[in-house]
Amino acid sequence: MIREHALLPVRPGQEAAFEAAFVEARPLIAQQPGFLDLTLSRGVESSSTYLLLVEWESVEAHEEGFRRSAQFPRWRELLHHFYEPKPVVEHYVEVPAGSADGTLPQH
Repeated sequence: MIREHALLPVRPGQEAAFEAAFVEARPLIAQQPGFLDLTLSRGVESSSTYLLLVEWESVEAHEEGFRRSAQFPRWRELLHHFYEPKPVVEHYVEVPAGSADGTLPQH
């Protein structure tokens, strides 16, 4: 499982409109092959910054699947005009739990 991480810097004053647009956009991504789950969180200290976490079966499901899908242009049309500056999107893989005391294994 791959976790996509994106900090979304929404223009101040546009938060409610962004959240409404996201409700419309969510099904576009949720129907994609390889999509597993999604959470959108709003910053407490920075209320116009959102954290988007999307779980995918693979990086390819996101990069080659969703971003090249027929639904992606609509996703972009609904959401991308809210961002200033453009978000940085990165992919992460979970680190396995270490020993019982919570330390990571040594390499």
